[in-house]
Amino acid sequence: MKKGQVYEGVVTRVEFPNKGIVPVGDDTVVVKNSLPGQKISFMIQKVRKGKAEARLLEVLEKSPLECGTSCSHFGLCGGCTYLSMEYEEQLKLKAAQVKKLLDSVLDKQEKAYVWEGIKGSPKAYEYRNKMEFSFGDEYKDGPLTLGLHRRGNFYDLVNVDDCIIVDRDYRLILETVQAFAREKKLRFFHRLTHIGFLRHLLVRKASRTGEILVALVTSTQQPGENIPVEGTEKLMDDFKECLLTLERDGKLEGRFAGILHILNDSASDVVKSDRTDILYGKDYFYEELLGLRFKISAFSFFQTNSYSAEVLYETAREYVGEKPGSVVFDLYTGTGTIAQLMAPVAEKVIGVEIVEEAVEAARKSAAENGLNNCEFIAGDVLKVLDDITEKPDFIILDPPRDGIHPRAIMKMIHYGVEKIVYISCKPTSLVRDLEVVLGNGYSVEEAVAVDQFPWTANVETIVLLSR
Repeated sequence: MKKGQVYEGVVTRVEFPNKGIVPVGDDTVVVKNSLPGQKISFMIQKVRKGKAEARLLEVLEKSPLECGTSCSHFGLCGGCTYLSMEYEEQLKLKAAQVKKLLDSVLDKQEKAYVWEGIKGSPKAYEYRNKMEFSFGDEYKDGPLTLGLHRRGNFYDLVNVDDCIIVDRDYRLILETVQAFAREKKLRFFHRLTHIGFLRHLLVRKASRTGEILVALVTSTQQPGENIPVEGTEKLMDDFKECLLTLERDGKLEGRFAGILHILNDSASDVVKSDRTDILYGKDYFYEELLGLRFKISAFSFFQTNSYSAEVLYETAREYVGEKPGSVVFDLYTGTGTIAQLMAPVAEKVIGVEIVEEAVEAARKSAAENGLNNCEFIAGDVLKVLDDITEKPDFIILDPPRDGIHPRAIMKMIHYGVEKIVYISCKPTSLVRDLEVVLGNGYSVEEAVAVDQFPWTANVETIVLLSR
């Protein structure tokens, strides 16, 4: 095989996260974003140590697993991978991927573990509680567009006005803001020249309370040819009124908790704040999970699927069980969701999180929920563990996608706790960390996958480790 050659073949399986495996003679080729059973054409992009990677060119024949129902953007935007499959088939696919990864390391432990399969999301559609839309154009020099990046393309956008993984309010806000920007003839921020005004639109909506937080992210440059920098304040007032009209006219199912203007002059294409102005309401909203209430700001980490998050956290709490009189460490605690859910069944819960804003939100939420046995510490888990005087009786881990720092793993192991619950949003990072833990006296008792992200290639996994 050589780079640039084009082949045809049938995808025999898909490995996590979205790697379609296609046999070609005695070789195999990895083709991303393909489905089991599809006949496809693909171009070889890389050959290294006998392994080939290719780019999908065309689906020549659909997979028998594809039911033919999907949104108009499927395959164009980079959001969904499995939208053309039945949901039950997607769950089977994800469960098989996670099980295969776990078995690759757990066959080394002496006793068998209990595999519980996968728990689906209570809502497969309209489940997301956060979206970050970008301003740009759908093609070079095209009209201003608000949407998501085209799959495999850093510059071109897709207007996702009928996206089905968000609810009607998101679609209406997207359509309204795009129309407002076009009417005012605003300039979008070019990613190459770093010239322009409009950058992102952040929309968060609490699934349980219906509260909506909208943030328009712009540069501090001139908004448009006919609007000078000095006219930005009036423009933002018009933007606020444009959105509030949706609520006044009864077009929204939810209600605005806050409307923000975030200024960001960074060259990088990320949503961040140099300064945040509150145009309306407040800079946070509330969401409810399992009887508790959580305060969430524009940049707070919170599970993007509130419905499935309840399944995830209930399962984790079942794995932990009742721990009266015990000290529980919740490491990588985020906004303290798990810590607060554990508080009623433990003597004390200590949460550690590197993002100070998230820690402050966790403290306030715990106080509002009447939980006085939660302590939240801001800092890197690797360093903070050296300073905590208490010793845990139980450890819960919910690290970022890249997993746990190897030295932090060893510090946790040295506590010698009987049980550890590891919650992972990336099973490949999980199995890498498990190899270290298994080599230091622990074994996996139970494991389950939870589908937090229907139609995407991502999946959560929970494992219970015992000493």
